[in-house]
Amino acid sequence: MPALSPSLTDITGGGSDGWEVFMRARKMIADGTPVTELTIGEHDIRTDPSILAAMDAAARGGHTGYAMVPGITALRAEVARRVQERTGTPTSIENVMITPGGQSALFAAHLAACPKGAKALFIDPYYATYPGTLRAIGAIVTPIKTQAEDGFQPRAADIDAAAHGAASLLINSPNNPTGVVYTRAALEGIAEVCKRHDLWLISDEVYDTQIWQGAHISPRTLDGMAERTLVIGSMSKSHAMTGSRVGWIVGPREAIAHLTNLATHTTYGVAGFVQDAALFALKQGRSFEQKIGAPFKRRRALSVDILAEQNVVKMIPANGAMYVMLDIRATGLSGDAFANRLLDARHIAVMPGESFGRAAAGHIRVAMTIDDAAYAKALRALCAFAATLCE
Repeated sequence: MPALSPSLTDITGGGSDGWEVFMRARKMIADGTPVTELTIGEHDIRTDPSILAAMDAAARGGHTGYAMVPGITALRAEVARRVQERTGTPTSIENVMITPGGQSALFAAHLAACPKGAKALFIDPYYATYPGTLRAIGAIVTPIKTQAEDGFQPRAADIDAAAHGAASLLINSPNNPTGVVYTRAALEGIAEVCKRHDLWLISDEVYDTQIWQGAHISPRTLDGMAERTLVIGSMSKSHAMTGSRVGWIVGPREAIAHLTNLATHTTYGVAGFVQDAALFALKQGRSFEQKIGAPFKRRRALSVDILAEQNVVKMIPANGAMYVMLDIRATGLSGDAFANRLLDARHIAVMPGESFGRAAAGHIRVAMTIDDAAYAKALRALCAFAATLCE
């Protein structure tokens, strides 16, 4: 067959995509071996029946044709209202475009911000799709390594040193994979670097409703940042609607107008009945979002208590999201080696830190996505296994 475009074949950079342990665990399950899965950020509860009822009513009511490409007016207005209410930053419908999930929004935002051949900066550790997204749009993939000893908070000086020739910086707070919430000081430093080097800031805030300690600060609220920030939002984590594929980009009006042109030539919008369900879900307010996040808040507290019972495995301060990042360097193993041996010995599947960049080497990511009792049992078994490696 004819050659495929490098834009497609180079997405993984010719290397691993970091999901080998997950795939091996799934094969073990398919072959009949029970495995406790603590790998992916998928809620252990399904989408609330009331949201599904709203989706069904909208579909049966006829909202099954083409929907407006930037999103239905009511949903864009509700997202704008929500953002303005929670951040204090003026936001109108012209600042919002609805997308088929957060991943689509990340791709579109980088296509808007990065000319081909420009450096695209992002913070390491990072969500596993970030490098591939940047390669697909023709950017130069440029991770900025953070330090476990700093709680994986980004240093403005490190970003500044890499910013020459860059067009954008991607950040994610609350962070996947670490659970870290970036401090105001860290975000203010990032904002100064973006202004100094005339960078677009792409802020992935899909976990903004999952804050267990401290506060979420959107960098769009900082002085001089509204005109250079594209915020990525999603219904996936806040409302347990991962499969519904509803997200958004919030940014300057001119950028949103051009992004709407892009959507016209790519996704052609999001199904109207799904948008109606998202609108219904958003209108349930903060109490509903707190209900969705409550299991992870409980399990984060469980994690703190269980890890305090031993001194081999250490937890990076997880102030948000549905994950804990564990430091297993005391075992002498890499995250990859530890995860594979844990899977073989105890049939517990976790993600190696190396799946999320060089900064997380010697760590593992644990998704808090099974019921409390099973989670506590698995975490204690993980710690006991780590202890045997130190004997």
